[in-house]
Amino acid sequence: MTGHPDHHRAAPGNRITDVAGITVGHHHRLDAEVGVGGDGPDDPPGFGWATGTTVVRIAAPTPDGPAPTVAVDVRGGGPGTRETDLLDPSNTVTTAHAIVLSGGSAYGLATADGVMTELEAQGVGLPMDRHGHVVPIVPAAVIFDLPVGQWTRRPDADFGVHAVRSASADFEIGSVGAGTGARAAGLKGGLGTAGRLIDSGPAAGIRVGAVIAANPVGAVIDPDTGLPWGATAADLRRFGLVHPNADDLRDLSTIAAKQTVLNTTIGVVATDAVLAPASVKRVAMAAHDGLARAIHPVHSPLDGDTIFAVATGARAVEPSPQIPPGMNPEAVVLAEICRVAAEVAREAIVSAVVHARAVADIPAYTEVAPSVLG
Repeated sequence: MTGHPDHHRAAPGNRITDVAGITVGHHHRLDAEVGVGGDGPDDPPGFGWATGTTVVRIAAPTPDGPAPTVAVDVRGGGPGTRETDLLDPSNTVTTAHAIVLSGGSAYGLATADGVMTELEAQGVGLPMDRHGHVVPIVPAAVIFDLPVGQWTRRPDADFGVHAVRSASADFEIGSVGAGTGARAAGLKGGLGTAGRLIDSGPAAGIRVGAVIAANPVGAVIDPDTGLPWGATAADLRRFGLVHPNADDLRDLSTIAAKQTVLNTTIGVVATDAVLAPASVKRVAMAAHDGLARAIHPVHSPLDGDTIFAVATGARAVEPSPQIPPGMNPEAVVLAEICRVAAEVAREAIVSAVVHARAVADIPAYTEVAPSVLG
């Protein structure tokens, strides 16, 4: 492998949309010429468009099946979110019809309005009366990408409309959607995905997948190896990576020292199992372990790290006879789903960074260190 093309598609068998009921759509604007705004009073402002929105659409896998169950876990010190309180397992609503991941900082939360409007036009939402009125449930989280490009050029409701309309099983990864203006410390961040079919044990046959917009304050590359933090041998084979040469390792170390602030990693992890709301919350919590393996440091006071979890309900979970009365009967299967949720969240971050391409003067990992591609 000598290089990556500008655009990459998520590979079937290793993407969140392999989970029944999940589709993904993007809308972004990225100008041919774009400049990053500086932080100092004498620095020139940014220019051009470099931002976008990703929508994860959620549907019951079968028309007469149970509604998917949705939860969220927020761990960053500076989150930008919408409808996260609604998803507390102690509250009444247990589902969502789409989840929005967007650039634009708090301004980008407006994209969820467009998603709601489009879903309402399609008759999708919580049915509220006999006249067909619905209220779509659309939680959202945003990343801080305002200095990448012009500050006032940020996603709005129209971005949400276009993104949800484009949702399908086949979608792009890298510097697209919510990852268009993302950064990962001194490198270009992006949007990545991963998925697994659990092939053995009590959770055999259940799928778990993740899509992550990686925009962390912390580093995603180990300065000692020049490879993504926690990369396994399987990761290296999957992404075609090898240890970089000495020159590239030195360049990576220099870039990695350039930290950014006011960032965030956000995403969705999904499974096709039937799970109770509290169990889905546990899946979201476990996915943060994947962030911790791929980002150093993680969950800082300047990040807004937020992970949503979805159980679409395509596969029933059999209660384990090992679980005594008075305990969650899903616990044995849930433990395995949580283990895999952490794995796919970590790999999705690696996917985002490996497939990102440079935007403005933010260099991409594989462009700073081309020798990692062998």
